[in-house]
Amino acid sequence: MAVTLAEEIMLLSLDDESGAAKERQSAAWAVAGGILLDLVLAGRVSVDDGRLRVTDATPTEVPLLDERLGQLDAWCAKKNRAPKVTEWLTKDHTKAVRATTVSLCERGLVREEQRRVLGLFPVTRYPEADGTVERDLRARLRTALHEGPTHHARTTGLLALIHGAKLHHLAFPDVPRKEVASRLEEITAGQWAAEGVRRAIRDMQAAMLVVTAATVVTVTS
Repeated sequence: MAVTLAEEIMLLSLDDESGAAKERQSAAWAVAGGILLDLVLAGRVSVDDGRLRVTDATPTEVPLLDERLGQLDAWCAKKNRAPKVTEWLTKDHTKAVRATTVSLCERGLVREEQRRVLGLFPVTRYPEADGTVERDLRARLRTALHEGPTHHARTTGLLALIHGAKLHHLAFPDVPRKEVASRLEEITAGQWAAEGVRRAIRDMQAAMLVVTAATVVTVTS
């Protein structure tokens, strides 16, 4: 079973040794966005003009995606009109992260460890158990960064999510952030996928900008 976009983003976020999540809040928005994008690519969800619609509730046979698809379908059914992407990301990002880390554990890519901070406060960490998937992922992203858009919509879509959530340092820690941002802007603006998919990506990027900006204001105020 292929690793999902959400799982790839979580692998980039989790520190290999300590298992702590880096850039936790922004990564959470991107994880939820990754699930949405996989559902768009699978023809189950459409995103247009910043709003979500479930177009086909048939299971994808990927447990992580099908769980979120069921939740999304039930939630959308209660709305009078198609809900905004920002509403779903705000509602689901914490649950999406939890479901994604559980999936990574079940795949044997990370392991769950219970620790105590200062010997007192219990925390859960997810250090690396099998690094082959993340190494392949990082190699694929580096190739795309240098060579530009590929015929793989998922890879370019992943770069678009990373760019939208400003997770440049997680994916490319050895490349100056400004250089990465400029390159990803160029790559994701190309004709790399069907117009519906690219439109969905643009809407999700805009939604992530809104929710991450709101998070920064909340934290600093």
